[in-house]
Order: sequence, then C-alpha cells, then structure tokens
Amino acid sequence: MKIRRVDQKNNIEIEAMMAIWESSVKATHHFLTINDINALKPAVKNGLLMIEQLYGYYDQKLLGFIGVEGEKIEMLFIDANALNQGIGKKLLQYAIDTLKIKYVDVNEQNEKALGFYQHMGFQVTSRSELDEQGNAFPILHLKMKENEGSIHEN
Repeated sequence: MKIRRVDQKNNIEIEAMMAIWESSVKATHHFLTINDINALKPAVKNGLLMIEQLYGYYDQKLLGFIGVEGEKIEMLFIDANALNQGIGKKLLQYAIDTLKIKYVDVNEQNEKALGFYQHMGFQVTSRSELDEQGNAFPILHLKMKENEGSIHEN
C-alpha cells in the first residue's frame, strides 16, 4: 500500500512534508505572497508535529500527505510535481473510508481545491472572513453530504 502513517518524530519526513507543503502552496494558493507563505511555516511545522493523525502517500518517496483531527481534514497537500495524478483523491478517499472524516475547510480563493472537495461529495456549510491566523483570507467550511463518502472508480 502506498498510504501509511507518518512518524512525526522523524525529522526527515517532517522536512519532506514542509517542502511538499511549500511547493503545493506556491502552485495552488496564488493569493498568498512569499511573505505570507514564510510567515505560515512555523504554524505548519507545529501542526505537522501536533496533529492527531498524519498519513503520507509514498511512491519511492513521499509525494503528498493528509492530516486529520477528529472527523476533520486539517491539511491535504501534494507535491507540485505530482499534482493532478490522483494522489489527493486517494488520500481523501482513505480518510473518508478509514478515518471517517466528514469536514474540511478551504480557502475561498483556492477554487480548484473547492471544486475537488465538491466533486468528492462535500458541500459548503458556512464561511469565515478570516483564516485561523486572523488574516483576511476567507475560509469556506465544508461537510460531507449525507449518503456520500465513497467514490470509487473502476
């Protein structure tokens, strides 16, 4: 299996995830400046170290990861060089099937991510004007639609 739990005490894996996070954010979060990204790094690293459940997608090396707290996805990032290869879908489906997630938040300006989650069965339930750091990057709160949650392609 290509998805496995990440050892959060392994500095090599944490640094690999930080590099994936940065490449992914630069490729998908066009509304953030380099200064915004740099300012977020300490919180992201702390989040990786503290999150309840952290799983990586490996194909010779780590290509993406998902972090889950309770029933909510807190982070899902794919290396920019591995985007649009189905890795995010596999990680999300794993979290739905195995971890029983039901919630996720998305930056409003990240329309591609919003479309991805909606395609996977989530719907917007509310909106916050500010992100968790208090910045003016609106957040959409999504919940898995009832009777959804398992999308398998043959």
